Amino acid sequence: MARSDLPFARVILEDFEFISVPGERPDVVCGVFHDLDTGQTLRLTREQLTERPPYDIGPDTLVVCFVANAEMACHLSLGWPIPKNILDLSPEFKCHVNGKGIPRKNQGLIGALQYFGLSTIAPKRKDAMRERIMKGWPFTAEEFEQILDYCAEDVEMLRQLLLELLPCIDLPIALHRGEFVAALARSEHVGVPIDMEIFSQLADKKTWREMRDSMVPLVDVHGVYVRDKLGEWHWNNARFDELVVAEGINWPRTDASKLDLRRKTFESMAKAYPQIEPLRQLRYIRDKLRTIRLSVGGDGRNRTVLWPFSSKTSRTQPKARHWIFSPSVWLRFLIKPEPGKALAYIDYSSMEFAGAGALSDGHTGASNSMFKLYNSGDPYLDFGKIIGLIPPDATRETPGVGVIRDRLKVLCLGTQYGMQRSTLATRLGVSDLEAHEMLQLHRGLLSQYWHWSEDWLHHSLTSGMMRTVYGWQCATGITEFSERSIRNWPIQSTCADIFRLAYVWGTRHGLTLIAPVHDAVLLEAPEDRIEADVALMREIMRRASRVILNPTADGTIELRTDVKIIRYPDRFTDPRGTELWNTVLKLLAERRERQEATAREAS
Repeated sequence: MARSDLPFARVILEDFEFISVPGERPDVVCGVFHDLDTGQTLRLTREQLTERPPYDIGPDTLVVCFVANAEMACHLSLGWPIPKNILDLSPEFKCHVNGKGIPRKNQGLIGALQYFGLSTIAPKRKDAMRERIMKGWPFTAEEFEQILDYCAEDVEMLRQLLLELLPCIDLPIALHRGEFVAALARSEHVGVPIDMEIFSQLADKKTWREMRDSMVPLVDVHGVYVRDKLGEWHWNNARFDELVVAEGINWPRTDASKLDLRRKTFESMAKAYPQIEPLRQLRYIRDKLRTIRLSVGGDGRNRTVLWPFSSKTSRTQPKARHWIFSPSVWLRFLIKPEPGKALAYIDYSSMEFAGAGALSDGHTGASNSMFKLYNSGDPYLDFGKIIGLIPPDATRETPGVGVIRDRLKVLCLGTQYGMQRSTLATRLGVSDLEAHEMLQLHRGLLSQYWHWSEDWLHHSLTSGMMRTVYGWQCATGITEFSERSIRNWPIQSTCADIFRLAYVWGTRHGLTLIAPVHDAVLLEAPEDRIEADVALMREIMRRASRVILNPTADGTIELRTDVKIIRYPDRFTDPRGTELWNTVLKLLAERRERQEATAREAS
C-alpha cells in the first residue's frame, strides 16, 4: 500500500506534548499537525489550541499517531471530538514484529525507526525533553520553542515510519484497531470510581506500614511468618513446607527439597487449594505491595495508561501497580459507584474453553463435544460429572463441589494448553496415575480439539506464522518455539479479537465503558439506566463473539456473558478478597479508635 492507495482526501499526522500526573487527565502543553500531502505543518502552543482541531476530522480525513490513546486523551482533555478515522502505527508495528525477538522496550517510535534503519532523534535528547516537560509550568518562550521543535521531530519520525509501514498494513483492520485505542482513551478519560475515604487512609505510607504488620497474625493463622528480634515479620519456608504437608497439598518443588515459591506457581496452586489464597495475598502484600500506588486523581477516579496490544496475544496490559484491577483482588473492593450511578461487571463465561471449542469446530467431523460441554451451562462441572469426580445431580452449591469444580477448571484450561501429567498431578493434588487418566479422558472426550491443536502446532511451526481472523499475527521459529505457547496463542488472541470488537461496538452505541478487565468490561451508567445499558452491552458481546467465531454468516456459535451490577452505596466485591478486605476494615477501625482515644486524652 502507498499514499495513493489511502482512500482519504487528507492524511494528518499529529503529536502532542503534555504533562502527566498520576490519576489525572493529561495537561496539554502543545501540539504539532502535519498534512502529508501539502507538507504544511502547524505548531501550536496550548494558548493557540482552540475548541476544535485545526483540521477537518470528518470521514475524508485519516489521522495518524503513534500510541494514539495518548493523543486521543489529549483530544478529550481539550474538549475536542475523536477523529472518525485513526491509524495508530504502534499496534501496526507491534503486529509486524510480533514473535521476531524485538524487546518490548524497543517497540516505541525510536525503536520502530531503528528497526527499519531510519534516522531518529537522539534518545538522550528525547529523555531530556520529556523530563523538562514533566516538570510542568511555567515554560519560557525559549523552552516553548524547544518543545515545539521536539514535538515536530516526533511528527517527522512518524511520517517516515508511516511510509515504511504502509505496504504492511491491512487498512480496514488497522482502522478497527485505531478505533479500539480511541475507545480505551475514552475509558482512561472517565476513570474508575474509587472510595476515597478508605483509599486516602491506605495511600498514607505510615498507615499502610502499620496495616502490613498488623494483618500478619490475623491472616496467617498457620504461623508461616515469624518475627525477628527487631519485631519484623519474615516468611519462613520450613513452616510453609509443614503447612502444605499437613494440608495434603503436593506442592511443586524446584528439586527434591525446595518448594517452588514463584508467584505464578503460588497463583496456580491457590486456585486449586482456596485455603491458601489469603496467605498468597498476604505474601504479595509483604513482598510487593509496600505502598499503595494506585493512580487516583483529585476527582476520585483511577486512571492509568491501559497499554493496548502489549502482549504477544494482543491483550491490554496496564501497569499493575497503578491499576485497580491488577495488584490484589481485595483492592477491588475500593471500587464504588458515585451517588446516582451504578456499575456493571460483564464477563464472558468460560471464554477460553469456548474459544477452543469454536476454533476446532468441524475439524474432524460434525460432532463438537467441547462446545456441547460449554452449552450445558458449566463445562467444568459437567466434565467432572462425566469423569466421575462429581455426582450426576450435583450443582456448584453442593457442599464440596465448588472446590472440585475449580480444580477441574485448572485441568481443562491447563490441559488444553499442554500441561503435562506431573504438573497436573501437583496442581490437583492427585497421583501421577490419576493425572494420566484424567489427561486421557480429556483427550478422548475432546478429541476434535486435540486433532485441531496438533495440526495448528505443526502448521504454525512449518509456515513460520500464526494469524487470527482479525489480522493479529505472531512469527514462530525465531523466538517462539514453546509448544504450550503456540497452542495457547490462537485461543487467547481470538478471545482478544472478540473483546476488542465488543468494546468498539459498545463505545459506538454510546455506552460508558470505563475499564477492560481481561475478558470482562466494567460499565458505568445512571442508576435508572443501568439495566438497559447492561442488556445492550451483553447483546453486543454476544454478537461480537458470533461474528468472529463463525466462518459464515449463518453460523450459530456464540458466547454467553455473566453480569454483576453494583448500585450506590454498595461496592465492588470479589469472593477471593473478602477475608483480606474485612481484615483491612477491622484494622482501620481499630486504628481510628486509638487515634480518637489519644485525642480525647490530650484534650
